[in-house]
Amino acid sequence: MESQLTILLPIAAVWLAAGVLADGLPRLRDARTLRRRTGWLLALALTGAALTAVTLTGGLLSAGATPVDRAAAGLILTIGPALVVVVCSVRRIRRLWAGAGAFASAPAPPRRTACAPRRHIPSSGLPLQVSALTTLPAVIAAAGADLGAEPGVTGPAITVGALAVAVIGVRHALRHSRLAERTRPAASPSARAAGPLHV
Repeated sequence: MESQLTILLPIAAVWLAAGVLADGLPRLRDARTLRRRTGWLLALALTGAALTAVTLTGGLLSAGATPVDRAAAGLILTIGPALVVVVCSVRRIRRLWAGAGAFASAPAPPRRTACAPRRHIPSSGLPLQVSALTTLPAVIAAAGADLGAEPGVTGPAITVGALAVAVIGVRHALRHSRLAERTRPAASPSARAAGPLHV
């Protein structure tokens, strides 16, 4: 096993675990379970960002073609999504964690308890899943398959990666719309019966 692969595998595993966990959060119905798993997600997001930052810093400080250098070079694509995780997703996940705790400790209608905190999950999960996706080329290259050296492979690989990011983004947008729709307060029966007010 290549040395850079031993560095990249834990990073990819943490980002992948965070992406899978974030993808399953909208299906949770219990606020306490949501709070617990959101805590795990926050820990995974911070761990993934820290491991990525440490590897990139080590690559900048080391001299020559060391394993850390090669691992850092493979994580160039992960810098952008990881920064978005640190700047945006971590804050939203913390709010989600706090909101789920408030819903878990206070009585509320079951429908709002199940749906209200979850409407922020899709926008938080997208950068995590894109971060996991961008670690795959580095892991594949470290395992011995140099996609860039194969003629006619780089273009399709980039296209597939871009399509995967687009599909993930559209899926999260649709999920966000559904969750936001469920949290809208329903009109009262009296208001529906009265109909529109004419002047």
